[in-house]
Parts: sequence; structure tokens; C-alpha cells
Amino acid sequence: MRVREWQDLYTQLRQSVHDLKWRLNQEPSNYDAIHQALLSGLLSHIGFKDQNNEYLGARNRKFFVFPGSPLAKKGPKWIMAAELTETSRLFARHCAKIQPEWIESLAEHLIKKSYVEPHFEAKQGSVVALENQQLYGLTVVSRRRVQYGPIDPIESRHIFIRAGLAEGELRTKEAFFINNQQLLEDIETLEHKSRRRDILVDEQVLVDFYEPIIPDGIYNAQLFNGWWNKTKRQNPTLLDFNEQMLMKRDSDHISALDFPDVWHQQNLTLPLSYHFEPSAADDGVSVHIPVALLNQVEDSDFDWLVPGLRHEKCVALIKSLPKNLRRNFVPAPDYARACLQAMQPFSASLLDAMCKQLLRMSGVRISPEDFDQTQLVKHLLINFKIEDDKGKLVAEGRDLDLLKNNLQGVVATAIRNVADKGIEKQALTEWTFGDLPAQFQQRKGNYEVKAFPALVDEKDSVAIKLFDDERDAAKAHREGLRRLLLINIPSPVKHLQQALPNKAKLAMYFNPFGQVQILIDDIIAAAVQQLLDQKGLGVRSSEQFDVAKDIVRQDLNPTAEVISLQVEQILTLYQQIKKRLKGKISLDIAFAMSDIQTQLDHLVYKGFVEACGWQRLADISRYLKGIITRLDKLPVDPTRDRLHMISIAKVQQLLQEKLNKVPKMAPTPQVLLDARWMIEEYRISCFAQTLGTAYPISEKRIVNQLNEV
Repeated sequence: MRVREWQDLYTQLRQSVHDLKWRLNQEPSNYDAIHQALLSGLLSHIGFKDQNNEYLGARNRKFFVFPGSPLAKKGPKWIMAAELTETSRLFARHCAKIQPEWIESLAEHLIKKSYVEPHFEAKQGSVVALENQQLYGLTVVSRRRVQYGPIDPIESRHIFIRAGLAEGELRTKEAFFINNQQLLEDIETLEHKSRRRDILVDEQVLVDFYEPIIPDGIYNAQLFNGWWNKTKRQNPTLLDFNEQMLMKRDSDHISALDFPDVWHQQNLTLPLSYHFEPSAADDGVSVHIPVALLNQVEDSDFDWLVPGLRHEKCVALIKSLPKNLRRNFVPAPDYARACLQAMQPFSASLLDAMCKQLLRMSGVRISPEDFDQTQLVKHLLINFKIEDDKGKLVAEGRDLDLLKNNLQGVVATAIRNVADKGIEKQALTEWTFGDLPAQFQQRKGNYEVKAFPALVDEKDSVAIKLFDDERDAAKAHREGLRRLLLINIPSPVKHLQQALPNKAKLAMYFNPFGQVQILIDDIIAAAVQQLLDQKGLGVRSSEQFDVAKDIVRQDLNPTAEVISLQVEQILTLYQQIKKRLKGKISLDIAFAMSDIQTQLDHLVYKGFVEACGWQRLADISRYLKGIITRLDKLPVDPTRDRLHMISIAKVQQLLQEKLNKVPKMAPTPQVLLDARWMIEEYRISCFAQTLGTAYPISEKRIVNQLNEV
């Protein structure tokens, strides 16, 4: 029966081919051709593999491949079956693997198409949609991208006008489009500056402007360009916006003075940008700093913000005060306005200026520390955007010192590109590199990038490195220059061994820092620096180095000897004090003894000779003698000592508060270093007046000087 069925089928097919006058092929056909021919008559017997080897078929039928079929275990994604037989369940028999793309061409007259998510794609310049195709309820094509214009030209035109033209997604260099987008950006910038969304008109206004002008049937960039190229010859301004149609209300309250576009600091002009989005990282005002200029930008004046936001910040600062202080400045907006009228911007920090004006208006004294700046919203603190040469964002944040610290390596790389190639050198033992300029600078666009070369001490040799900070470079250059001079002249150690008395040698041998060589190196470094300072030598060329080398070679031995004798006196006094601090201590003088120990540690420590400087050595001896005098008086009147200690603690605390504000990587300002020695002079005036002070000193004078920092 099977053979007869096959013979009948073959005969019928052969007769049909003969009637159609087709020519029989002489070679066997391939798999795809045979199964595509079979599929044309089995469109209702296709299936898509769903779950657990179950297939989803036409008309929502579900079936399994017959277990005896070779495809039962392979389970291809798409199959067709010669027959569907229902026994215990619905089985597909005589199955074959097919490709889903065959179905679309064979079942075009049966397929139902639907389109979802029509949208404008800028890259193609046209409206596209996602096409779904179903055959007998079975999805054969899912979410295929197709051109939507020919399918629905009316809706596509509306989408093209809204997304391409009104929303500005169209990619074109037509003058009208560029001018319109620039005008929209300018008005959006006004909104960002004023932090209000009530200036620019709604998008629908722009759509309504284009709708009556753009003809029907324009739904992609190609059709639009063809129409516009003809139209603009007669009316080139037909599609131009005007400022009046784009603005709901005037923007007279947003002036260039209140919201400037650039920030000036010394000789730098840095662009400003505005962004109004409270959840964004750059909400508020951002200053754009090229990474190569980061070393030149100082964290000063930025707390004043821009004039347009200054009143809001002052109000927020007043409201951040503790309640017992805040109640003196109600209503806060009025006091903030009065402060701004009286303050001169950038004359001091904003907090200091406000403290001064609030004191003048109310008689209530407050300090900058009373303001809780953590309560300020983000946009009241300026944002710093660090960018590379191409304008790409490298880092951003509201703490400039932290950014400088984190980007040291990036800044150093940018700085190296400023100087001549190969300027950085290592393992130098002689001045063989010609002149060493104090700085390199190179103009890039609208700004100048600066780099500061310096010699760097590497113990057995020196190196030339570039610094991004002038003060760091100057400090490193002093140390590197000393090292290079010492490499090129005889060591004074032998002279010191012969010239110093045994008492001095013994004092240095029993120094509190361990190896005597460390102390000797410290003395020699101070001696070299003294000779350079006294002669005013700023060595930057080989000729200057030769002059400095001759001076140091000639005078180093006697200079080092004088410093050694001063150090011997300091160490002798130090040992005397240490002995008196040992043993049992009564409770009434315990705090005083602890204070003396702290003072001693700040005066004599590892590296103190060079760190304090040759000018201070005589003063250190005097301060140590003052400690001895204090120790003599302490048992007699501990109460008086405690009162002096309280007075000194006040100025020390104020000094420490100022030091804590110095950024971690920044050098300590000279005025704070000087204040430290003023406090030591104040100690002398309190505890040992007979030793005399270097200049008239008082607690008030120290406080006034520190308050000016």
C-alpha cells in the first residue's frame, strides 16, 4: 500500500510538471529546495520549540515529536510534520528541520503583520518600527526593524516632525536647523542659570510651527532634503525660529553679571556651565579646568559662587547655624541681603566676611566653624570638572584639593608634555645639563600650561623632575642642589672629627636619634643651606653652580663646625631636661610635665637642624633654657604655671585649627610656620622672662595674626 501511494504521488507530480511544461532536473535536489517545496503544502503543520521539548504549532496547538523520530532527541528550533496524530497526546510524525525565514515567502498570503514602537532613528534619518508576523496565530517573525514610512506615511510624518525637527534628532547641517538648535540651547541655558523650567515653550509649540509648513508625504531625511533644497531658494527663512515664539516670559532677571560664562582667577579664564537637575552629579555651577592647568588653580574665591546664587547661599548658611545663634538673624533672607550689600566679594572668604557683617548688624559674634556647610544643597557649592586636551571629562567633584590629590599622576603626565622632550634625567652627579629654567610654559588654546623643573635628591645622585606646584619644586630644588654640591666637594666629616672638642663629639654620639651619621648629615645640610642663603645664590645654571661650589668648598668646614657646637649645646640641654622628666611625678605638676615633653618633642627631633634652619638654632637653645627655668619654678607655684599653660593652649589650639585646614598635599603657609615660633617666644615671656624674647609678644598679637590667615 505504501509503494502504491508513492507511485500515485510520483505519477501525479510528473503529470503536473508535464502540464506546466517544466523541465525535469537530471541531478538530485538539495535539502533546502525539497523541504521548501514540501513546506508550501504543510504550512499548518509547522511548530516552534517552546519548553520541555514541547512545540507550539498553528492555531495554538501544542504537540511533541513522535518518540520514534530521529528528531525526537535533537529537538530543532523549528520543524514541520507530514501529519499530526493524537493518541495519548498530540504527536508530530514524519518531521523535518526547517528555517523560519522560509515561511515568510511561502505564506505571504496567509501571514498577518503588525507594527509596534514606531520611532525616529537619527542614524538612518527615517522612521522605523518593529514588525511582528503571525501565521495561524504562531509568531514567525518577531520585532524586525522595518521602514515605517511606506507602511503609514501619515503617522511617520508626525513622528519625523516631532522627533527629527522639534526634538532636534535629525542629523543635518542646514543653517536653519543649526540656528534653531542654538537658540533652543541658549534659552535652556537661561533656565539652568535661573533654576526654573518656565522660560522655554513646550515641545508642542515647535511641532505646531512645523506642521503646516512641511508637506504631506515627508517622513524621512531624504524626502525632506529634496523638498527643502527647492523651497529654500524662494524662502530661506521659512523654517527659522524667533526668540519671541520660544519664550513663555522674558529673561531680564538673568543677567550676564549674575550668571557669568567664565571665571577669572589671576591670569586664568575658566569656562562656566550651568545645569539644573538636582539628582545629577553636576547640578549647579561647574567650572571647567584643563587637567594641565590644575596645578595653577587655587581653591580660593570659589566659595563666593556666582552673584546670581550668592543670596540663596547666604540664606542657607544663616539657616545652618545652631538654633541659639540662628534666632538672632531672623528673617534670614533680609540679613543675607544686608550682608551682600555690605560685603566686598573676594576680599576674604565668604564665611569670614559674613561673620564680620553679622557681628556688625547684631552684635552677636559667630565664627566660620559655627556654619554647618554639610546642610547646603549641592548647587550652592561650585562643581569642578577636570578635562583633558580634547575636552573629555577626567574627573569631577566639589573638593578641589581632593581632586588635585587624586589626579597627581594625570597632572604630572600633562605637565611633561609642556617641557622639552628629555628634560627629566636621572643618576646625575655633575652639572652637565646646561641651564635649568625655573619654569616651562606653553600656550594651549586660550590658556598657558606651566611646569616647574627642579633637582631632586636621590642620596647618591640627583635627578631632574618636573613639578606641577612651584612651591614643591622650590623645596625639592633646595634639597637636590645641596646633594649635588656635597657630591662634588670633599666631605667635612674628617674636619669635624679633628676640630670638635670631645664634649661635642660625646653629645652627638649620645643623640636621641640613633646613628650619629644621621645627625652629621643633618648638620652638613644646614651648613650648606646657610652658605647659599647668606650669599643669595639661586643656582639655575652651570656657571652659578661653579660659583656656589667654590663658596661651599671654601667655607663649609668652619660653618659646619659652628653649627655642630650649637647642636652640641642643644643636645646637652636636651639631655638635662630628659633626666629631670624621669622619676616619680606628683599629681599637681603632671600636666605641666606632659606639656614640657610635648614641647621638647617639637623642638628636638630627627632632622631638626635642617628643618628648623640655621637661623633658629640659637633660639632653640634659648627655648630649652626656658624649659629648665620653668622646671625650677614649677614646684614653687604650680597654679601660676597652669594659668600660663591655659593661655598658651588657646593659641596652640587656634594654630592647630588653621593647620588642619591646610590641604594634605599643600605646603604649610609661611605665616603659620612663623606663628609656631611666636608661640615659643610667648612661652619664654610666660615662664622665663629673664631670657628675653626676640620681639614683643602677647597672646592677643598671636591671635590677631592667626585670625588674619
